[in-house]
Amino acid sequence: MSPAPGARRDAALQAIGACVGGAIDAGRTPGAVVHVGWREGGWTAAFGLRDSLQPPVPAEASTVYDCASLTKVVVTAPVLARLMHEGALAASTPVRAVLPAFRGGDAITVGQLLTHTSGLQASLPAEPSWSGAAHAVALACASVPTDAPGTLFRYSDINFVLLAAIAERLSGQGLDRLAREWVLEPLGMHDSGFLPLQRLPAARIAPTAQDESGIPLCGLVHDPTARRMGGVAGHAGLFSTAGDLARFARAMLCGGTLDGRRVLPPEAVHAMTAAATPATLPVRRSLGWDIDSPHSRARGSGYAVGSFGHTGFTGCALWVDPAAGGFHVLLTNRVHPVARESIVDVYEAVATQAACAILAGS
Repeated sequence: MSPAPGARRDAALQAIGACVGGAIDAGRTPGAVVHVGWREGGWTAAFGLRDSLQPPVPAEASTVYDCASLTKVVVTAPVLARLMHEGALAASTPVRAVLPAFRGGDAITVGQLLTHTSGLQASLPAEPSWSGAAHAVALACASVPTDAPGTLFRYSDINFVLLAAIAERLSGQGLDRLAREWVLEPLGMHDSGFLPLQRLPAARIAPTAQDESGIPLCGLVHDPTARRMGGVAGHAGLFSTAGDLARFARAMLCGGTLDGRRVLPPEAVHAMTAAATPATLPVRRSLGWDIDSPHSRARGSGYAVGSFGHTGFTGCALWVDPAAGGFHVLLTNRVHPVARESIVDVYEAVATQAACAILAGS
């Protein structure tokens, strides 16, 4: 006799705890918070430490983490999806039509930036030294593709620096304000945003790597480019909690609405999360999200292809499966107090068990 759905769900959740606990015991991350959720309800657990230096501080469900590249899909992609739904631009809009200083040619489109098929390099140069968001945008606009647009997939932060600049040019507002007013406040994500020290005590925030003087970054974005930009960037800079990200994921499951507040219409959510890469490429990316690419181990083996998600360098993962009606959030600070090896296998194992729990509980 097969176990009852409740028993299968509980076994899967226990397996998540064992997986995360094993990573902590092996010194691969100081701690983690996991949320496994459905359209209604969910399960949250905190493991290990928020801060591993003296005195050690336990992780809590309310711990605020540096979400790194989850910024791309929680902030930048929804902002662009709204602008496209409102007719301010389209996936086919050339970048140069909005940013005339862009030197990458007329062929690169907004959709290619969102799908990482622009042919632009992965990141902005660190040398010679520079600082400021305006300087970053100037460097991004000076980028030229190394490959023909639409012919290959290369994950690139430059793409999302440009996308944030496009959103700001079209809306006349900064990305931090757009994030707050268009996404975070409507969804009740009160612990989320850029520059967390402006509104939250440092004691709630999980630190990341040590800076040049040996002091862990706490409330300052880990990504060096975003830090040079002042902490607000299209590719990184968002800080959040598992509970807040669960609210965002639930809104994606519910067609852009949560608790009666709409951030996007269902057709805009679908346009943002459906495969948008050329059929000639061996990857599937949406207008912002990962679907099936070299980065998709965070999908695990239980979610269907057609689900969507993303990861962050600091040790974060978010995956949403509309067909199964569930999602999971994994937040860690694996780069504290120093950068460690990748935990992609942990992403994969947690996702596999989360999908089991979702399917058993649906």
